[in-house]
Amino acid sequence: METTSLKEEARRLVDQLPDNSTWDDLMHEIYVRQSIEKGLADSQAGRTTSVEDVREKFGLNK
Repeated sequence: METTSLKEEARRLVDQLPDNSTWDDLMHEIYVRQSIEKGLADSQAGRTTSVEDVREKFGLNK
């Protein structure tokens, strides 16, 4: 997997936005990207909870 710098990734993200995007649109895209990367890192580190455990915790096993 090729490593790219944060600046390169930010430029790519900005370039993918429509021309009429707002600052809020950009902040949303950054937030989504961060959330996905954090989730992937958690998954790779084994910090996950099974669906069955979540269902049991919230009483959804019916």
